[in-house]
Amino acid sequence: MSEASAVGERSQTGLDIIRVRGLEKVYHVGDVDVPALRGVDLDVRRGEFLAVIGPSGSGKSTLFHILGGLAPPTAGHVYLDGVDLRGLKESERTEMRQKKVGFVFQKYNLLPTLTARDNIVIAQSLAGTSDWPPGFDSILTLLGIKHRLDHKPRALSGGEQQRVAIARALVNEPAILLADEPTGNLDTANSNAVLDILRDLNHRVGQTILMITHNPEAAAFADRTVTMRDGRIVGS
Repeated sequence: MSEASAVGERSQTGLDIIRVRGLEKVYHVGDVDVPALRGVDLDVRRGEFLAVIGPSGSGKSTLFHILGGLAPPTAGHVYLDGVDLRGLKESERTEMRQKKVGFVFQKYNLLPTLTARDNIVIAQSLAGTSDWPPGFDSILTLLGIKHRLDHKPRALSGGEQQRVAIARALVNEPAILLADEPTGNLDTANSNAVLDILRDLNHRVGQTILMITHNPEAAAFADRTVTMRDGRIVGS
């Protein structure tokens, strides 16, 4: 993204790392318009751990994809670190994703032929960086995988694989970590361990986290929760 483009689209967000205003998303299915988001407003502060909770079909996953620059809105605006995503070209949105956003999904999406270390490094390659950032070793220690980096995914437990996925999401020092049902494939013990890690990353390192979940017990690990239903935020 060019400096001129970034400055030209700056919003006065203050302490907000994400600001959403009037966000709408309509999917066209044949001749039918299906609204997924209906005028969402949302602010996320720097250093906050926010959970967005709601049932299937509430619009939370659509919100996730738009916040991460993975899909464009039909109307409204998303400001990420002061930049209006709607004003960016596709190449600029790609660069924004690589440098500003870390993604963690329900499926770990690790390449089975690569070691844990190489699965992390591949994210750096995509962003055009090579050396691990200062303090990343302490992140690996916090995640509990520093001694497992030379193992391939098949030799790791589900919880360890998700921790590798979290490390991959953090290696480019993103402004915000977006997690979509990060414990959906884990048993209770591993789920709690991963959620404890996310909370520690937030409290100890100050990592901003927005987590999408349908599980109230998972949402309880966050500092703040907002509830979605039928494409709207209905409670916080």
